[in-house]
Amino acid sequence: MTAPRKSTARPVTIGIAPQQQIRERVLAIAKGTHKPKPGEPRIWFTSMKSLAEVLSDDNRALLRVIRETAPESIAELAQTTGRKPGNLSRTLKTMSRYGIVEMQRNHRRVRPVTRATEFRIVAT
Repeated sequence: MTAPRKSTARPVTIGIAPQQQIRERVLAIAKGTHKPKPGEPRIWFTSMKSLAEVLSDDNRALLRVIRETAPESIAELAQTTGRKPGNLSRTLKTMSRYGIVEMQRNHRRVRPVTRATEFRIVAT
């Protein structure tokens, strides 16, 4: 196990907007007609409900455990948290899709690393 890491990063900004609005924004960025400004959301959800599912109290606690213990594998994290590896793996995969957790592959192990533990939410 490695030493705990201190987070000095700023909170990640999360946006909540309808799917169509998110799609239009992504297309505008791809076309070059919109350049995201610092502080604009980098992670988007289509509803408060979907945000609440991903950033539930349990999942935010899980992020803190990952940050503080720096587990070398999902199995080690499962042992630390008392959660089943399959359930934990699904949760981490979902967080990974949103860029909240990074899954680092090292030979046969997958190591979860937090990319964000503090959030600022902007609803449009």
